[in-house]
Amino acid sequence: MNSSVYRIFVEKKKMFGTERDTLINDFKKNLNIKKLKDLRILNRYDISGLSNKDFKDSIFKVFAEKNQDNVYFEKIDYEGEIFGVEYLPGQFDQRSDSASQCLQIITGKERPLVRYAQIIILIGDITQKEIKKIKDYYINPVDSREASLLKPLTLEIAYPEPPDVSICKGFLEYSNEELEKIIEENSLAMNMDDIKFCQNYFKEKEKRDPSITELKVIDTYWSDHCRHTTFSTKINNVDFEEGILTKRIEESYESYLNSRKFVYNKRKKDINLMDLATINMKEIRKKGLLNDLEISDEINACSIQTKVDINGKDENWLIMFKNETHNHPTEIEPYGGAATCLGGAIRDPLSGRSYVYQGMRVTGSGDPRRKIEDTIEGKLPQIKITKEAAKGFSSYGNQIGLASGEIREYYNEGFLAKRMEVGAVIAATPKENVKREKPKAGDIILLVGGKTGRDGCGGATGSSKAHTEESIEECSSEVQKGNPPEERKIQRLFRNPEASKLIKKCNDFGAGGVSVAIGELAEGLRIDLDLIPKKYEGLDGTELAISESQERMAVLIDKLDKEEFIQLASKENLECTKVAEVTEEKRLIMTWRGKKILNISREFLDTNGVSQNTDILVSEPDNP
Repeated sequence: MNSSVYRIFVEKKKMFGTERDTLINDFKKNLNIKKLKDLRILNRYDISGLSNKDFKDSIFKVFAEKNQDNVYFEKIDYEGEIFGVEYLPGQFDQRSDSASQCLQIITGKERPLVRYAQIIILIGDITQKEIKKIKDYYINPVDSREASLLKPLTLEIAYPEPPDVSICKGFLEYSNEELEKIIEENSLAMNMDDIKFCQNYFKEKEKRDPSITELKVIDTYWSDHCRHTTFSTKINNVDFEEGILTKRIEESYESYLNSRKFVYNKRKKDINLMDLATINMKEIRKKGLLNDLEISDEINACSIQTKVDINGKDENWLIMFKNETHNHPTEIEPYGGAATCLGGAIRDPLSGRSYVYQGMRVTGSGDPRRKIEDTIEGKLPQIKITKEAAKGFSSYGNQIGLASGEIREYYNEGFLAKRMEVGAVIAATPKENVKREKPKAGDIILLVGGKTGRDGCGGATGSSKAHTEESIEECSSEVQKGNPPEERKIQRLFRNPEASKLIKKCNDFGAGGVSVAIGELAEGLRIDLDLIPKKYEGLDGTELAISESQERMAVLIDKLDKEEFIQLASKENLECTKVAEVTEEKRLIMTWRGKKILNISREFLDTNGVSQNTDILVSEPDNP
């Protein structure tokens, strides 16, 4: 591979500079920088691994368009103040990745390395204080940093060899204070009851200290995001505060209790918020009014069966619905959070082998006209969240080809504490294309699609914790980076009946990464983390186990169908790798570097931790 590093700058010609015009207006209006006369935006690319001829041939095929862009080689002449912005190491950069893939397709050779940064040049009589204000506003520390202006000698990154997964020595005898410390040091979402439950399990059943991977995987499995702990909390007693609405609220609650009697008869069932939310559907179904609901072991999305007129002939189809909330990720990283809100909503019905054809977005924020100076300490300005979230959602939808029929944003001071970001989709597929079968020992699991990186580590537990003003700096790895072209490839693969009919069961890599996406497919599993394709080296076993890197699918198939499925995936330019096998023994086992770093019973994992209990007092509204 040619190790020379080529550098080019690409800048839109004046008449096409809409992004530049928008940014000038943004800085002037929202930051009150009146003396900013002009600015320039340039896309800087450093490329290595190409011959000089291939590099020159690629400039107007990959990086620029002759009629729209000016291209500068190696350096630029400029007046004013200059700074660069790039993603933090370990964050997925779609622009670099797409450019690299295009270069490989054009040359037919080994994939070259591409590194991207955006260069901003500020023109006008502005002070250093104003320049700092612009940088603080424009660069989100959760995913980006100021880029060096020097050209690197090489684009190769030497990743340090990760250490072996550590064992929590002495864990079985830890005091409450030591258990609290391990929760804090490892940023776990579990509470004291849960970690003491873990301590008791390892002491009585496993008779050994756990690895840090085991604690983090358990923490992920039991997180509110994955197991809806809050909604499953048992409600013991319900009281109502006296007031003018008390009678109506009590009547509603009594109606719920009557529905429970009808649905469960004499079966014991906890009262909780999840039951309250779903009892109506259960009642309707028991009355025989919901016969079109598809019931299966797979939990991809809400699915109904219906007849569809296809060219004058009725066919059996599945219609699937799914919504996704990305309140926390969009709060701290608006573009990526909103993009993967839509991407995550798509992936659930997609894992059900259905094609998503329409979306909806409902969001809530504080007043975006609020002055930047009035932003709550430790939070991003409302205008930045609002605008960048809109860009993220539309960017993902446009790239994957999804029409949105309803887009609404509600402005209310109640959304100042945390933004609301909801994406919803509807999908469909011929029923004959979806096979839902029980896993059996010897079946294999293939990882299809994107590679694994640090983006998304701790996303499930991160969105299940309380947050402080430091969260924006501490949670950088929790927000996944979307790669819609990769998801579009999976859509095409799953629309192919030859491929979809080979799938027994499927899960997307949403919350929990490998540990949950693969872990939920069968009761007994052996996962080889060494086989998981990586975006870069240096990832340790725990990161491989819990990373929520997007646009990947865990596909359960018969071992005899392996080669056929891999060939079908390769036709869509999708990487497809066997990473796990179903076992008779009901245990979740993970190996890394040939050693077991996780080995726990399915029975324990499925307890979902210690059952939570609470009493409820329904308060009279302040202003009924």
